[in-house]
Amino acid sequence: MSDTLTTLDKAKLWLSETFDAETRAKVQELIDSESADLEDSFYRELEFGTGGMRGVMGVGTNRLNKYTLGQATQGLANYLHQQFSGEIKVAIAYDVRNNSKEFGKIVADVLTANGIKVLLFKEHRPTPELSFTVRDKKCNAGIVLTASHNPPEYNGYKVYWNDGAQIVPPDDENIIREVYATKFENIKFNGNDDLIEWIGEEQDDVYIDACMENSLYQNVGRDNLNIVFTSIHGTTYTTVPKALRKAGFTKLDLVKEQMIPSGNFPTVLSPNPEEPAALAMAMDLGEITNADIVIGTDPDGDRLGIAVRNLDGEMQLLNGNQCNTILTYYILDQWKKAGKITGKEFIGSTIVTSDVFFDVAQKFGVDCKVGLTGFKWIGKMIRDFEGQEKFICGGEESFGFMTGDFVRDKDSCGSILTACEIAAWCKANGTTVYEYMIDIYKEVGFYYEGLINVVRKGRTGAEEITQMMSDFRSNPPKEIAGSPVEEVKDFKEQTNFIVSRNEKKVMDDIPKSNVLIFYTQDGTKVCVRPSGTEPKIKFYVSVKDSITSKEDFVAKLPVLEEKIQNVKKDLNL
Repeated sequence: MSDTLTTLDKAKLWLSETFDAETRAKVQELIDSESADLEDSFYRELEFGTGGMRGVMGVGTNRLNKYTLGQATQGLANYLHQQFSGEIKVAIAYDVRNNSKEFGKIVADVLTANGIKVLLFKEHRPTPELSFTVRDKKCNAGIVLTASHNPPEYNGYKVYWNDGAQIVPPDDENIIREVYATKFENIKFNGNDDLIEWIGEEQDDVYIDACMENSLYQNVGRDNLNIVFTSIHGTTYTTVPKALRKAGFTKLDLVKEQMIPSGNFPTVLSPNPEEPAALAMAMDLGEITNADIVIGTDPDGDRLGIAVRNLDGEMQLLNGNQCNTILTYYILDQWKKAGKITGKEFIGSTIVTSDVFFDVAQKFGVDCKVGLTGFKWIGKMIRDFEGQEKFICGGEESFGFMTGDFVRDKDSCGSILTACEIAAWCKANGTTVYEYMIDIYKEVGFYYEGLINVVRKGRTGAEEITQMMSDFRSNPPKEIAGSPVEEVKDFKEQTNFIVSRNEKKVMDDIPKSNVLIFYTQDGTKVCVRPSGTEPKIKFYVSVKDSITSKEDFVAKLPVLEEKIQNVKKDLNL
């Protein structure tokens, strides 16, 4: 669409006969009322970020609706026909969000109108089950309708390729080119239901069995672990309780009010398990039931939040890096004890995730490969090294983890099974998950992390975020929290500047991305990046020290917490 058109011009294009009567009426209402929403609805086109296409639902080019979804799907269909001959199959799943089921059928109709067979879930299912199904059913691609943990007004669209992972270059760029070349009047909406194969509960069992096979190592004390689980109104009510019970975890209490699927998420402000408030009801139930572990998942069931009892016996939500450190260390330890580590194995991480994973990998003699933010890059690692190196597990700080490569995206179900096995094993041995984490830090170093989100909404907000990145790039901090900045990594320019040597190196092993990382001399790491899916700029902070005992941990934790606050002050956040 031409940039010379005004927002009003773009809106008036949606008054043509290409668009249905309901859409035309809503656009006309925006124009007549001179609503502030008109600008945000039409000033740009929705883009594919690290999590695909995600946006507020409504009419307009910058909204998620029948036509923006149709354009994306028509572009995908065109590309699939370019890449594959014979029968083409696409699996489609959708989460609990408002309109997700309807959007799923619209997407299916566009595909079948283009002669593509669709495997469509009858009801909402978790994203990782979609990823699994793409490979299990030998599909050419997969689509899931979800906005993950965004607020209720959002929905989204993620595309998976035939390996079950999200699309990466060059396929993502080629698909986007086809999408933007597609005019709304050329979208085929008249579907052919004869090309739809409906998927039901039978697929859950296949997926759950794969989760158990790839995520469980030893059966110790499973019937003595007190678990509280909540799906936070999301999709995992269909899989996680069933998987836990099938694995022998019999003491399972559910937050019944939150096991009811709802796109309005009525009991929480945000269905994000990264936030303690989202797990408040589960943690309250955990106090009543004397839970050892409390677990919650986001609406599409790929992220998980875990709370365990701290040294004072109180329930505490672990951050994503802590969860992944515990899971990774345990899994590698099990592999080592089984004699499965040969030196040709690797774990996956991302540039915004804690560097603790390099130390854990080194301890067990495996490689730690790092990619850009988002699990699609870990999926790409698996594909790139298939047949050469064995992928064991991977995770990133945003409460995502995957066990094995049977799912090529973050997977809460498999991760929950492993987490509960660890908790049961710890309890059987007279310790706790929290104490196990401290023991790990004694071995590899005490890393502590914080995430700072700066929200800037709308067009002016996007411009502010762009300016903030430009300012950090042109004038990087010389000192952070009392320690001189030693390294500046710029993933957009693909350079690594070593300050003390005034030396700039090329860093082209990772694709370009608008991300900056600052390392100080004392090991503090600050990563700055605009969110690909929300109107935010994110600051990922990691500080570190060494500890020798539980008492040492207790003494140094507040010191590291204060250091993160000092980072925030120094960066004027």
